Amino acid sequence: MFAGLPVRNFGISLEWYRRFLGSSPNFCPNDTEAVWLIAEYRWIYIIVDPKRAGGAIQTVMCSDLEATIAEISKRGIDFSDEERPAEGVRKVIYYDPDGNEIGLGSIPPEEE
Repeated sequence: MFAGLPVRNFGISLEWYRRFLGSSPNFCPNDTEAVWLIAEYRWIYIIVDPKRAGGAIQTVMCSDLEATIAEISKRGIDFSDEERPAEGVRKVIYYDPDGNEIGLGSIPPEEE
């Protein structure tokens, strides 16, 4: 996965994503993009694209959603909305400075 999030202001977005993801980008291919590895073969990047900024929707499934929420909260960012689409399923939603939606979700454990 190589998921992009269009933003208007690179500096403001870079700082927000550093706090949200808990690290600096893994690399910046140029002055308008920053890329983070969030898991093996899974990348998130921001790119300056004012015409499309604020329209992205991403959901990342977490093995320990509660711990992830707590870590992000320690960095000063709290989720804005929550969904429970099915029994044992939870999704929390964050919005970056442009309004892009980044959801973090959990899935119920597999039944034996």
